[in-house]
Amino acid sequence: MKSRFVEGVNGLTMHVLEAGTPGRPCVLLLHGFPELAYSWRKVIPALADAGYHVLAPDLRGYGRTGGDGEVTSYRMLNLVQDCVALLSLLQIDRCHVVGHDFGSPLAAYCALTRPDVFRSVVLMSAPFGGPPAKPTDPQIHADLAALGRKHYQWYYSTPEADADMRRCPQGLHAFLRAYYHVKSADWPGNKPHPLASWSARELAKLPTYYVMRLEENMAQTVAPHLPARAPAWLTDEELAVYADAFESNGFQGGLNWYRCATSAEHSAPLRALAGRTIDVPSMYVAGAADWGIYQKPGDFERMQTGACTRMLGCHLVPGAGHWVQQEQPAKVNTLLLDFLRGI
Repeated sequence: MKSRFVEGVNGLTMHVLEAGTPGRPCVLLLHGFPELAYSWRKVIPALADAGYHVLAPDLRGYGRTGGDGEVTSYRMLNLVQDCVALLSLLQIDRCHVVGHDFGSPLAAYCALTRPDVFRSVVLMSAPFGGPPAKPTDPQIHADLAALGRKHYQWYYSTPEADADMRRCPQGLHAFLRAYYHVKSADWPGNKPHPLASWSARELAKLPTYYVMRLEENMAQTVAPHLPARAPAWLTDEELAVYADAFESNGFQGGLNWYRCATSAEHSAPLRALAGRTIDVPSMYVAGAADWGIYQKPGDFERMQTGACTRMLGCHLVPGAGHWVQQEQPAKVNTLLLDFLRGI
């Protein structure tokens, strides 16, 4: 596995982790928030050893790629263009794409809008229920506030979110340790189940790291859940890679993804795609203890019954929460290789 920089990627110089032989079938790995290309460190070698050419970029706004301050550049379809431009510069015509967390909808829109480039898609954690037909009704926020709660994605869209996390009293390392812990299978409170509807009373059943207490920021939300010791799946040395990156660059680049996703204006191009489906072969993988499966009620079901017309597998991995490819890499690698070989 090597680190390289690719210049001229849709206005960026993109940092990429790479393994395997160019010219072999390519797999593009897209990370989520708050993560990096490094999040795929346990997947890249297994795919390369199996004969694939593997690329894992630090996406726009993250790590050693960075990004600009123009929020519109973080719109979803421009993020798709980042991926297409990277492949084009490397002279790769076709590839498989795998996305985790916020990388999952990015992978979905890659496959939906450019099936000529992306020959299959694997979605991890965040199900894809199809492009939205209309903006989110703002009444949901008033209804949540009446219950003393607020949705984390709209909190992440606020100007103060970056400093709340980057300059939190407990320190960035402790914040990230608690954040990764509380969303993992190690936290006993993660017992996900479907929600009946996108309503305040149903959403309030989600843990507070998804639907937060109204008076708390994210650093305050996760602080009580700091574990006594580091788990084997994320050592202190590994965590330091994330902490150093976000200490250097902050969270704002990643938070701009949320600013675009929650904005009716910035998400308007996605609504123009309403009704379109993903027609390339697809698979879904999540940790069995991941609330992300159900955070958007109905998407898990819509993904399997209509949004993805060639869904070849839907897998909930025991012993894993949100960070499935880090918590249970051997199981994830087996699922990925079985899927890819089948195609």
